[in-house]
Amino acid sequence: MAAYSLTEVEILNEADAQQYAALANAAVAHHGGRFLVLAAEPTVVEGDWPAHQRIVLIEFPSLPRLQAWYDSSEYAPARVIADTALRRRLLFAEGVEHQDGTRTPKPSSGVSTRR
Repeated sequence: MAAYSLTEVEILNEADAQQYAALANAAVAHHGGRFLVLAAEPTVVEGDWPAHQRIVLIEFPSLPRLQAWYDSSEYAPARVIADTALRRRLLFAEGVEHQDGTRTPKPSSGVSTRR
């Protein structure tokens, strides 16, 4: 079942962030991940969002593969750079598989998905 890495990120040092991105992109690909959203500034429809805050959404084949990427020697140098280049919040979530085989993100407990 697919799993997702969602990052809220603010760039603190542009040059270091570029170096981070190159290392992170290679590590994501090595571990079977694919970017669904890459450093996008979202359109805020409800609530507050800090100016210049971006989001990154990465899909992995499974939660163990996502965790393997995060803990990997390929990603370790990028994590070191991220400590000073970025301010971020990193979340992992497992998706759900429906009977028809389609996948959607899994809603968290107590959160309504109705509009």
